[in-house]
Amino acid sequence: MSEAAKPKTDWEIAQAGKLRPIVELARDRLGIAAEHVEPYGHYKAKIDMSFVKETLATKSDGKLILVTAINPTPAGEGKTTTTVGLGDALNRIGKKAMICLREPSLGPCFGMKGGAAGGGYSQVVPMDDINLHFTGDFHAIGIANNLLAAMIDNHVYWGNELSIDPRRITWRRCMDMNDRALRQIVDSLGGVANGFPREDGFDITVASEIMAILCLATSIEDLQRRIGNIIVAQTRDRQPVRAKQLKADGAMTAVLKDAIKPNLVQTLENNPAFIHGGPFANIAHGCNSVTATKLALKLADYVVTEAGFGADLGAEKFFDIKCRKADLKPDMAVVVATVRALKFHGGIARANLGTPDVAAVSKGLVNLQRHLENIAKFGVPAVVCINRFGTDTEAELAAIVDGCKAQGVKAVVCTHFAEGGKGAEELARVVAAGIDEGKASYKPLYPDDMPLLDKIKTVATEIYRAGSVEAPKAVVDRLAEFEKLGFRDLPVCMAKTQYSFSANGDLFGAPSGFALPVREVRLSAGAEFIVAICGDIMTMPGLPRVPSAENMFVNEAGQIIGLS
Repeated sequence: MSEAAKPKTDWEIAQAGKLRPIVELARDRLGIAAEHVEPYGHYKAKIDMSFVKETLATKSDGKLILVTAINPTPAGEGKTTTTVGLGDALNRIGKKAMICLREPSLGPCFGMKGGAAGGGYSQVVPMDDINLHFTGDFHAIGIANNLLAAMIDNHVYWGNELSIDPRRITWRRCMDMNDRALRQIVDSLGGVANGFPREDGFDITVASEIMAILCLATSIEDLQRRIGNIIVAQTRDRQPVRAKQLKADGAMTAVLKDAIKPNLVQTLENNPAFIHGGPFANIAHGCNSVTATKLALKLADYVVTEAGFGADLGAEKFFDIKCRKADLKPDMAVVVATVRALKFHGGIARANLGTPDVAAVSKGLVNLQRHLENIAKFGVPAVVCINRFGTDTEAELAAIVDGCKAQGVKAVVCTHFAEGGKGAEELARVVAAGIDEGKASYKPLYPDDMPLLDKIKTVATEIYRAGSVEAPKAVVDRLAEFEKLGFRDLPVCMAKTQYSFSANGDLFGAPSGFALPVREVRLSAGAEFIVAICGDIMTMPGLPRVPSAENMFVNEAGQIIGLS
């Protein structure tokens, strides 16, 4: 094929891919018989829970690799692309590997990011299906969330037997879209027949506690248990009201009975991939489902997964929430960085990132180096993937390699975007060799029995390098109330901007000594963590001035254009 005829965009590359029927892929690559595969069309499927249960009980685990990154910038890092490229590369060098990713949210797909299925020749496919609706998991999560909201208001309307205080209903509605107009609303207007007017609001589905519960549940029984434990409101004498008291847990579990099943797809190189669950990492815990990860570890010798945004958010929550709760023992971390992004952290404007500037790269290295220091605190060895762009110079790449070497960390230049798995083979060999050294000794950052406020302060000072935590009396009192209710042993899930170690999205590089403002804390009793909302982070994002949705359309062949 001539250079002119080669596919150029992510969409063109994805459309040119030769996919294997998903039932064949499951049988030949994973040993899953057809009766356990539930196809959604030809190229995506769910794996039934009877197979999951049997496999988890009988097979030993492979090695777990986390892909994380520096703080994201407008220049891009390519974390999902690297996850796919590394998985393909491990298979190319003779390892049996799978990847585990989160499902994309429609909010960012139509908002600023566009699609989230990887890029170039390191993609999961069918890309357009994965980005839009997929197997319907997010819609099921939204329905389950809003069923509970409807049952709360219905209970109050029909006599309020549980004595719910309408002023203290904490359960919010959700939708999988960026819609700032719904952040704070008043509902039930229009007269007696519509109920009792009250303040309410919407979160984006990926911030819903139902999403977190689905991703942390280990079985359908565990799913219903967690849903039943959700605290939705308080009575007038400040007693908690749970979903099971409203008798909502059974119906909600029924809505989610298919959503809990892992989704199987493939990479462009026809390697198997689970894509399941999708909590954001800036406002939720940022990891794909425990079920998918644990099943992959039974089916492959190496499992490559990713956690959202930078290592200060996604990786910290992966280690402190997912690994702690699911008893996972990660073997290696891969931190993704780019020359362009490091120059941005070094103070170069976005418009000038294509201009060679070794000094700016060296200055921006402080961001990468801090993430590496933080990962070491969890007892997990790390390697750096330099995701190469065409404008990168050898001197700039060498500055990153040398900077990492000075910190005792190997950095590998990769070209998986342009070459697929072939461009990440050296990274795959370095990762496999590092795992073979057996140096991993995972440990969470803080113990279970530490007071909740101290847990927040530990993450703030040890990971973000804050000098102090600003927690108003209302937050301190709320945390004390959670502890009184028996929730002291839960981990904390920090909600803050992804762009900085601080709560100020314009503070790049590696700031320290700042005050971290904790605006609000929320109890996720079903997900079993405490959410600490810092600064001005929103649990319902808004669309940008020019949303990606403006550039999407369906062509005459029925193909969706503009998702990548």
